[in-house]
Amino acid sequence: MATVVDGAVQRLRAEGLLAVLRAPSAARAVAAARALAEGGIRAIEVTYSTPDAPSAIRELAADPTLIVGAGTVLDADQAERALEAGAAFLVSPSLAFPVLDIADAASALAIPGALTPTEVVAAAERAPVVKLFPASVVGPGYLRALLAPLPDLRVLPTGGVIADNVADWRAAGAFALGAGGDLCPGPLIAAGELAALTENARRYRRALDHTQG
Repeated sequence: MATVVDGAVQRLRAEGLLAVLRAPSAARAVAAARALAEGGIRAIEVTYSTPDAPSAIRELAADPTLIVGAGTVLDADQAERALEAGAAFLVSPSLAFPVLDIADAASALAIPGALTPTEVVAAAERAPVVKLFPASVVGPGYLRALLAPLPDLRVLPTGGVIADNVADWRAAGAFALGAGGDLCPGPLIAAGELAALTENARRYRRALDHTQG
């Protein structure tokens, strides 16, 4: 029988790309997320660098067409507040054990961050998906080498993912991809340039769809 965690994992796999939002306010985050969804990116991570991130998560989580989670989750308090707001998953830049413990207790999906093989394997022992971060410092070739002896790992590269390297990461075996600064730049979010965000989303969606075609 499928669990809530299984459902979130399957939805992230189906979406293929997770937008990492860092906004100057909860309202800007909500507007940006909706603009990205219009362009075809429906998996949204609202990071805790966004003021009152749980408020944005709560509003976005009410939309059944989106899968919404919290990012830069560093401690148990942040994890609890995000889950109370309706977050479908929690993402951390490191192997944050208090966050994993809260997620386990709530039967929720947590995605810890890791980089070295030792860190990745340790993270995979606690979570079904591992965030490879910062992916920009290693590249798709590293992921390919990592998965050669560990083919069952579900790895979410984040950091340095751009539309032009989506195909390379997918070919290397990425479970899904996390994209922030290039997909949804802070200046565009702050300025409310929603049409530009939607066009960015469409560009990424085309790149992703090409890998699946």
